[in-house]
Amino acid sequence: MSTENEGTPVPPAPSAPPVPVASPAASPQAAPPEGSAPTAPIPPVPPGAPGVPGYDGAHAAHAAAGPSGGASAPGPAPDGSWPPPPPATPSYADGGAGAGSGWGSSWQQPAPKPRNGRGGLVAAVLVAALVAGGLGGGLGYTLAKNNDQTGSTTVSASDNGSTSQVKRSPGTIAAVAQKALPSTVTIEAEGNSGQGGTGTGFVFDTQGHIVTNNHVVADAVDGGKLTATFPSGKKYDAEVVGHAQGYDVAVIKLKNAPSDLTPLALGDSDKVAVGDETIAIGAPFGLSNTVTTGIISAKNRPVASSDGSASSKASYMSALQTDASINPGNSGGPLLDARGAVIGINSAIQSSSGGGLGGSGQSGSIGLGFAIPINQAKYVAQQLIKTGQPVYARIGASVSLEDTTGGAKITDQGTAGSEAVESGGPADKAGLKPGDVITKLDDRVIDSGPTLIGEIWTHKPGDKVTVTYTRGGQEHTVQLTLGSREGDS
Repeated sequence: MSTENEGTPVPPAPSAPPVPVASPAASPQAAPPEGSAPTAPIPPVPPGAPGVPGYDGAHAAHAAAGPSGGASAPGPAPDGSWPPPPPATPSYADGGAGAGSGWGSSWQQPAPKPRNGRGGLVAAVLVAALVAGGLGGGLGYTLAKNNDQTGSTTVSASDNGSTSQVKRSPGTIAAVAQKALPSTVTIEAEGNSGQGGTGTGFVFDTQGHIVTNNHVVADAVDGGKLTATFPSGKKYDAEVVGHAQGYDVAVIKLKNAPSDLTPLALGDSDKVAVGDETIAIGAPFGLSNTVTTGIISAKNRPVASSDGSASSKASYMSALQTDASINPGNSGGPLLDARGAVIGINSAIQSSSGGGLGGSGQSGSIGLGFAIPINQAKYVAQQLIKTGQPVYARIGASVSLEDTTGGAKITDQGTAGSEAVESGGPADKAGLKPGDVITKLDDRVIDSGPTLIGEIWTHKPGDKVTVTYTRGGQEHTVQLTLGSREGDS
């Protein structure tokens, strides 16, 4: 599975909303300059206003159509102001008798009546009412002001000056993040030629060992610069203790490590179930100390990943799949369960255009992230700390790396002209031959060579496994003991 991606660009939004197509009833206006918004906003016209046709953006092209679908009769256009002038009196309103006669005659306001004593009394009452209203308003203001001095009408949470007033249960995401963040670091790796990148790691033990991905530190392996920064802002120089390209696991050690390191608790990835909650911590696109959540969406997902460089060798894993948002920079960070225990190391993503964590393009999460199961990563990390070299389980046979669905086929010839089935190796002792197609390893279905490699590497050298294979159309089953190989080659 590739680990580089370029996201699909989103077309930019228009700089101004489109101007609706003018309806036939609209008044003529000067057109604004092309590509620019009108110099003054057009006041909104309430729907159903008298004398102004309604406008429906979805039916702009049919604004001139009448109720029956035909053309509407032309009418006078409004002058563009609001409110519009009152509608003209219909011709039938005057009964056809002309102005000033009939039911529809124009109404004239009657002349005002002469003032008398009663009119003065009404005015006096109005003045009294206004004065009473003023007194009431002043009294109300005074009461409100006095009440404001004695207390607020709003309700506020109690605050004793402490930032820890909100109690979070141990199982909440906030509580897990609060506990785990101090034990994660943002790693910056820089090679001798200046190339490098950013990733994540987490505290593995109290001696200052940090576990991360191989592709995070690859640039600094041969004498480059390596630093690890904690969320507190404390920054430490570090060195590579060991790295396993095939597993995509690396261990670095802090120089002058502090004595108060708190390792993250390790869970059991074999007991993880699909649907379990997950929490990912990392530095996506350099944004350190970012927390995202999701679930385990699949287990034992065969993944072959690469950082996209010409010199990179593929890594193989039987991965935990999660939909927690994982992006470039999350590499090497912990994937936690709901208790806060590490169940995996975030390592790769699938992007819509074929990208991932190790690439230089702007790949991004589409909800398909993959983590190395912690049971496997723990074994690898312990070997790296102990010897500086990874140890791989092996069957002693070369298989095709082509994408197939029928199984892992043992090739006719090995790499560099070697034998496809190593003489005296585990596969040879079990009776396997070139051309055999391995379809199962224990109870795991094998659909391709990369899937077989990923499954073998979940085991340790010396483990006994059951191999199901086909030869000449016949299915066979055999048990073999896995051998070992030390170092990347």
